[in-house]
Amino acid sequence: MKRQRKSRNKQLIFTIPLLILALIIGVYYYATKDNSSEQTTQSTQPSGKNTMDSKNDQNSNLEKLVEETFSLSKVGKVPNISFVSGKTKWQEVNQEWGKSDHISKTAKGRYEEYENHHATIGYADQTVNDIRSYDSELQNISLNEIEKTGGQPDAIRYYKDSTYDQMILVYHATATTDLLWILPVKTEQEPNPKVDHISLFTQIEKEPNQQAQAEKPNQQVNQSISKVISKMSLEDKLGQMILAGVSGTTMDANAKQLISQIHVGGIIFYKNNFETPAQAVQFANQLKSGNSSSLPLLLGVDQEGGRVTRLPGGLVNFPPNKQIGQVNNPDFSFKVGTLLGQELKEFGLNLDFAPDLDINSNPNNPVIGDRSFGNNAEIVSKLGVQTMKGIQSQNVITTIKHFPGHGDTSVDSHLDLPIVNKSLKELKELELIPFERAINQGADVVMVAHILLPQLDKTNPGTMSKAIMTDLLRKQLGFTGVIITDDMTMGAIAEHFDIGKASVESVKAGSDIILVGHDYNNVVKIISSLKTAVQNGEISEQRLNESIERIIQLKRNYSLNDTKVGNPNINEINNSINSLLNNYLQ
Repeated sequence: MKRQRKSRNKQLIFTIPLLILALIIGVYYYATKDNSSEQTTQSTQPSGKNTMDSKNDQNSNLEKLVEETFSLSKVGKVPNISFVSGKTKWQEVNQEWGKSDHISKTAKGRYEEYENHHATIGYADQTVNDIRSYDSELQNISLNEIEKTGGQPDAIRYYKDSTYDQMILVYHATATTDLLWILPVKTEQEPNPKVDHISLFTQIEKEPNQQAQAEKPNQQVNQSISKVISKMSLEDKLGQMILAGVSGTTMDANAKQLISQIHVGGIIFYKNNFETPAQAVQFANQLKSGNSSSLPLLLGVDQEGGRVTRLPGGLVNFPPNKQIGQVNNPDFSFKVGTLLGQELKEFGLNLDFAPDLDINSNPNNPVIGDRSFGNNAEIVSKLGVQTMKGIQSQNVITTIKHFPGHGDTSVDSHLDLPIVNKSLKELKELELIPFERAINQGADVVMVAHILLPQLDKTNPGTMSKAIMTDLLRKQLGFTGVIITDDMTMGAIAEHFDIGKASVESVKAGSDIILVGHDYNNVVKIISSLKTAVQNGEISEQRLNESIERIIQLKRNYSLNDTKVGNPNINEINNSINSLLNNYLQ
């Protein structure tokens, strides 16, 4: 018993200190943990706040940079570069930055790259006229931030090759200088892309002695648009608002009169104007040489593919849009558009009356049919826009047609006037969808159809209707480009209206270009009617100036000129077409 008590006492002597030690360690651990937790909490809270502040600061800095870029562009400058577009000379750049890393020459002039400065400088003769900045700070700016500060651009262009697929937002900084924001094209995956680079481009007026040496007056494209318009006579303005057809396969007396005296804005070619590639190019070159206007000619053709093609020489034909719609591949549509544009470019033409954005919702439609991508608004929109972008990528002007939709007609407007008894609400739910999408994606020209829509305008077909061209197309859909009529010599107009009076009503309603596909005498009559309408105050000269400004801007956007071209390489085009069709239609 004593031995047991002695043993228990001995255990207590060892246990109590251990318990005390454990208690001390426990207290220290929890105190340290609480303190550490508190420190963590304290350090986390300010850190989160700092992250948010940092993000806000970054957004604020980007906003300031966008504002600064827009502001500097008005005086010919871009951020972090001291040169002035339109003023600084090559010697000054060379003194400040030294020798460039690379020099390239393009149709627009000479460009010198400076890798250390993340910039490329373009020159007209010895004067800086294009400052391109690839500054890393600018490359943090997104599409939304540009439009938030600058609003909607004055124009949107597109560029695509094997490396790039870009959209170019054009803002008119001054009468002669444009600020261009170049970004990747927005996609569903990236609806808010960031800037690749900016360009500040200035049209530089030539010196008087250079003006005198200019090969042709229409090469003088560097004056401000308002200045060009101020020098134009009433007859010149009316001429620019006509796109005329010509007869035969060579320049006759009437064709010569159209371009040398009436100064029409452009020419439309039909299949009977072309026999061989060499003859077609020679005809186009003759017209370019004979053009005495200060503005280059629009040279247009209906090259849709399928059954609507005009170019000669055994070109491999594309399938009709209906079949392309069945393939339903946007990449295929873009490549078809690219080759259509290439065809026109090879023939020296610059305006394609394509793509057709009609939705073929009426199976009895006698004129659209397989020219449409289908009876589904989404497919027509998606493929039509990609075809449009493909054509534009070749620096060829596109025309979306036939606004506000020719797909639900049972009469051919070449023969008589179709009537579509749909409300604006119904049109918005179907026919207008592809047009609105294409306009938002940078459509150049909209062709308006000879269709009577009594619920929008009881008496006037689309080509003579203010409700359709001004109220709907301009105001509701926000189209700022060129409006052209369908051919005013078609039965829909010729069988119901006097062509002169119809053209006057068309201009009053909002059209910019009257298309007169046939008969020189029709052009003379229309010009005479329009001139009388201006002289008696029915049409104001300011109204004409609005159209002329849009026409000149279109021609400048595509850097049109009357340069002659050589014979097209038909074999090369055909090889490209066959390769494309084999890849997508097998």
